Amino acid sequence: MSFFEHHIFCCTNKREAGHTRGCCAEKGAEGLRDYMKLKVKEAKVPNARVNMAGCLDRCELGPCMVIYPEGVWYACKTKEDVDEVIHEHLQNGRVVERLRLKDS
Repeated sequence: MSFFEHHIFCCTNKREAGHTRGCCAEKGAEGLRDYMKLKVKEAKVPNARVNMAGCLDRCELGPCMVIYPEGVWYACKTKEDVDEVIHEHLQNGRVVERLRLKDS
């Protein structure tokens, strides 16, 4: 039995300035993670946990997050993107294809 129905890992990794791959932190990842934590709590999404993660190795595509147990990866660049993932994925069980990171 899992502790959480949804476990959301949000990359907040920070690389040195000018790194060729960039990083999620320089794209506002910490603020978006904090926003997601607040909104998941406000929406009363049951058994959901939002956590900070180190590098998820999708630096160029970030800010990135992955939701388990589904293993769905997203690039959420705005608060509106986060709101859509909460509403569609966490509350209604529908993957948000426009934000989903493809396997390749």
